[in-house]
Amino acid sequence: QVQLVESGGGLVQAGDSLRLSCAASGFTFSIDHMGWFRQAPGKEREFVAAITWNGGSTYYAESVQGRFTISRDNAKNAVYLQMNSLKPEDTAVYSCNLEDVLGGDYWGKGTLVTVSS
Repeated sequence: QVQLVESGGGLVQAGDSLRLSCAASGFTFSIDHMGWFRQAPGKEREFVAAITWNGGSTYYAESVQGRFTISRDNAKNAVYLQMNSLKPEDTAVYSCNLEDVLGGDYWGKGTLVTVSS
């Protein structure tokens, strides 16, 4: 059974930084890519960033481009999200996503990031 466990959320002030981590386990097929999504109160879930497992190509939402950096550790089956210059509008539950090479789609439970002004 695939498990994705996020950590690193918390309460910070605007302008601060946070680093989220997501560790994956229990998957059978190779990872194609992993990423982060977020859902703010009263809003739909939105894409934040993604990284391919082979090659490490990265993709970002326009709203976080230049402030957030996604990275991976293939040996640890982990993905990270370094978030700098945080804004109150970044407040959300951040969830880790994994898609394997056969299209299997898996989600973590999420970690809350709260940015105060």
